[in-house]
Amino acid sequence: MTTAPRTSPRPRARLLVLGVALAAALLAADQVTKRLAERGLERGVRVDVLGDVLGFRLFYNSGAAFSLGTGITPVLSVFACLAVVAILVALTRSGSLRWSLALGALLGGALGNLTDRLLRPPGPFRGEVVDFIEIPFSFPIFNVADMAVVAGAVSIVLLSLVGQELGGGRAPARADAGTGSGSGAAADARAPRPTDPPRDS
Repeated sequence: MTTAPRTSPRPRARLLVLGVALAAALLAADQVTKRLAERGLERGVRVDVLGDVLGFRLFYNSGAAFSLGTGITPVLSVFACLAVVAILVALTRSGSLRWSLALGALLGGALGNLTDRLLRPPGPFRGEVVDFIEIPFSFPIFNVADMAVVAGAVSIVLLSLVGQELGGGRAPARADAGTGSGSGAAADARAPRPTDPPRDS
């Protein structure tokens, strides 16, 4: 009996380069937009872009993404460094295009904010992150790196939910709990019935 040939996984080296390239592009976009925001915006003053739907307001954040965790900047910086290493390790093991793109987005966002932590005042591991994008409903001000982190994290969750594995395969489907009883009943129905005992004449 011959089995159908399995499709070969994408070369991991190419997927690694793709993920790193996406991360580099997002890192560059994040840093460029932050520089432009600092040059063109006054701190704390909102500039409407799409009326009340979207605006720019320059803000310096010492916390995590979306202004969470202020006051523990060095701890967040160390955690971000560890996260970057973990994402890079995962990228080297990726055999899936979707996983590589998701990890690349996550890596680019993490590197964007980590760059601020390391290079901006008041000093290494204590630098403040530049935020400038504001949307309604009192949502925290954020930046391009924050959007990349969210996009990557959501993509990873969705890939896990649909059974897409990091290595490129799919998680085996769970067997239906009722399959065993149903197949047994079907087998009983197909089994030949014993002949009736002979009647006494």
